[in-house]
Amino acid sequence: MLQALVARGIVPDALYGASVGAINASGFAGDATIEGATRMAELWRAVTRDDVFPQGRFPTPWRFFQQRESAFPNDGVRRIIRNGLRFENLEDSPVQLEVVATSLHDGRTQWFTRGPAEPAILASAALPALLPPVHIEDEAFVDGGVVDNVPIGRAIQGGAQRIFVLLCGPMHYTPQKARRPAEAVLTAFFIAVHARFARELQHLPPGVEVVVFTVDTEPVSRYDDFSATEILITAGRANAETVLDFWQSGGIGDTGRANQVVPDALAGAEPAAG
Repeated sequence: MLQALVARGIVPDALYGASVGAINASGFAGDATIEGATRMAELWRAVTRDDVFPQGRFPTPWRFFQQRESAFPNDGVRRIIRNGLRFENLEDSPVQLEVVATSLHDGRTQWFTRGPAEPAILASAALPALLPPVHIEDEAFVDGGVVDNVPIGRAIQGGAQRIFVLLCGPMHYTPQKARRPAEAVLTAFFIAVHARFARELQHLPPGVEVVVFTVDTEPVSRYDDFSATEILITAGRANAETVLDFWQSGGIGDTGRANQVVPDALAGAEPAAG
């Protein structure tokens, strides 16, 4: 999706990331070019299940019954973040970058805009139960998607008039039958975050334009299955090309398969956020 945008000369003034979106946003922010987007794609193509969810000597189901913070360590996610980052502190990002996490102290939304980038991004991607909370200044944080998975509201607060939303899945989430309790928990989580996004799209303020990219392929059923990475990257770029063709031809509304949403388009607005 980023490759499709940059190829058409569309570059962000600001990036807002939640969960894995924070990882991708931070990696791209350091080099907002075709080369930077391609580097991130190559990074993900090299990731395997054992890089993120190492199996170890205990079968995965047993991990959910042990007294521990999470089923897996976050060493693998930390390595992915380090491999993508090109700056140390968030305020040093060449493109304005903000990432969101969820406080375990009071459940509030915490936006990180300054300070060390790595722990903030790691906190934003700390999927509950699977990955451990991240402690920053004596406070524990988990995945930002719990409270704000598609942070268009934050972009609007920052003055955005045109927002490009890059979803890692379909626009309309259709839950699959869970085979394990952990999968049922994740399914409920994804239902909740999609519901919030749908509500926000229905209540956009006048003068705000939103263009949504999706991945319309059948979702992978297991959280630890990275076998479809290439398929997802290809599908994401194809969808982005379709949406951009429609949008740049003056289309407004929902294209169906392309899932573009452009309400209350502001003619002549420059890209304010991505």
